[in-house]
Amino acid sequence: MLRRLRAVVVLVVLALLATTAVRLWVVDLAVVPSASMEPTLHPGDRLLVRRSGADGLRRGDLVVFDGTGSFDPWVERGPLRAAGARLGALLGLPGAPREYVKRVVGLPGERVTCCGAGGALLVDGEPLPEPYLAPGTAPSEVGFDVRLGPGQLWVLGDAREVAEDSRAHLGDPGGGVVPTARVLGRVVAVAWPPGRTALLGDRPDDRADVQGHAPGGLE
Repeated sequence: MLRRLRAVVVLVVLALLATTAVRLWVVDLAVVPSASMEPTLHPGDRLLVRRSGADGLRRGDLVVFDGTGSFDPWVERGPLRAAGARLGALLGLPGAPREYVKRVVGLPGERVTCCGAGGALLVDGEPLPEPYLAPGTAPSEVGFDVRLGPGQLWVLGDAREVAEDSRAHLGDPGGGVVPTARVLGRVVAVAWPPGRTALLGDRPDDRADVQGHAPGGLE
């Protein structure tokens, strides 16, 4: 009896470790906490996030990132403390780094300005189409002119009138830019609730991630 109990405990521990490893380094689920990404994302949406860091990011991608040093005060962490902080965020522990979801508008080396003669955001002087904004939404009512350095991103919420995004941190030490090293992954899909399930990316391997991990699957 004792031997069986030990075997069950070992299996449970191994399953928990495997699940945690997958969520830390492969695919994770995140919850949208606010209305800053409407109409694309709604509060309470469960998102499937490919934990790929900033690899292969494109303009328009939705990313989840650790706001330390950009949206939140800087906290120095060594490799072990950084890994512990990620685990704490995964488990929702008090004091864990805050994670944000926003849309990538500016990539490393680009100049992003607001706004052009037609009212659109400009990236390297070219108007940026933004079909994901709700009709009638101004690209920004806050002016800015940002030159991104290597490893820097400019991120905005889709609900521009209420979003606390890069624009809200223009006067902070980091200037609102998000280091690519702080990107945890790219949002692949809305996985829950059932009535809102949808793929959000166009990568060939996105559907495999969704089918393998989303509650109930997606259509």
